[in-house]
Amino acid sequence: MVLNVVLISPGFPADNVHFTQALHRISGVRVLGVGDQPQAGMDPDVLAALDDYLPVSNLWKEEQTVAKVRDWLSELGVQPHRVECLWEVGVVLAARMREAFDVPGMRVEQANAFRDKETMKTALDAAGIRTPHHYRAESSSEVEEAAAKVGYPLIVKPIDGAGSADTYVVRSEDELPDVVRAVRHVPEVSVEEFIEGEEFTYDAILAGGETLFESVSWYRPKPLTARQSPWISPQAVCLADITQPEIACGVELGRMALKALGYETGMAHMEWYLSDKTGEAIFGEVGARAPGGRLSHGMNLCCDADVFQLWAEAITSGKTEQNLEKRFNAALVFKRAQGPGQVITRIEGLDRILAEDGEHIPVVDLVPIGSPRRDWTQVVTGDGWCVARHMDLEETLRIANAISRDVRIFCDDGDRA
Repeated sequence: MVLNVVLISPGFPADNVHFTQALHRISGVRVLGVGDQPQAGMDPDVLAALDDYLPVSNLWKEEQTVAKVRDWLSELGVQPHRVECLWEVGVVLAARMREAFDVPGMRVEQANAFRDKETMKTALDAAGIRTPHHYRAESSSEVEEAAAKVGYPLIVKPIDGAGSADTYVVRSEDELPDVVRAVRHVPEVSVEEFIEGEEFTYDAILAGGETLFESVSWYRPKPLTARQSPWISPQAVCLADITQPEIACGVELGRMALKALGYETGMAHMEWYLSDKTGEAIFGEVGARAPGGRLSHGMNLCCDADVFQLWAEAITSGKTEQNLEKRFNAALVFKRAQGPGQVITRIEGLDRILAEDGEHIPVVDLVPIGSPRRDWTQVVTGDGWCVARHMDLEETLRIANAISRDVRIFCDDGDRA
């Protein structure tokens, strides 16, 4: 029997290419892509992994998109068996298609709980899961009222945002007016308690409610700090040992959160905090999708497995024969060019680090000299990334710190003065 899978946005974000290819490799699966990219401009690797593709000018006009997909599938003579989306903004659209075609998976109400941060936290509060104190706000006055209830420091961020875009830390009442003005274009925000402590992820792949794979990554520093500091080379460290007590509490938190939200099949990405004050794991937010920032690649390097393929196996057969034992820590280091120019002119420090620790650096993917620099405020990977991998966490961090500190990418005229 052929399994027809409708895959929303098969070529964007970048990691979706790997998920699409993995799904294509599953025997008996027909991959039907729907996206807003014109076919002529798509990555050839994506097109090669699709059995058919429907370009839609505006995916987010959901009713129109569902109608177009219905007509398209009817012309193909195809009945879908699954609808999938690994991109945050398409989670509700995928749910709407599932309802329209009566296929398994999250419905709209459940998907909204993943997209709307206040709905999400309210559901977790009811399940007894520790979340930051939080309020919904739609106007400047409501932000001010919520701030008075939460106290300082606090966070203001979009209700349905992704990553740390339009997210601000407010440390005093004097700072609040500037932040209120900065988020005025955002229709609805969450005002919540700011948790002092380290920030981690909990990533999982599930099939029918059974967890096939779990991973924890450590952000160094917190994404919000990295977003505000262009000189930082941020790291995301995929940990080999997630059973140590200060990490295991976050794993348990992740399991509880997914259960409370009724998540059963697919990939989920959660952020959580380890409180400096109490040592407790505190929920941040969770998405019913894959992580960004090359974290899936880091998970692969932890266990020499293929989580892209594992996701495809989870949504099709619900089982895997892969060996998913974590043997390595994998620290992803993202570099940002320095200097006033717009073209990469030189890279320093890399040769020495590779000479000393090259056997533990499996990935070096930096923007080539002569290429345009990237906008680090828009691209998580900045001007390229490297990976430090080692069985010992301290050694992993030592090498990662050397890459952060000593590898330097320049956009200048070559003058070293």
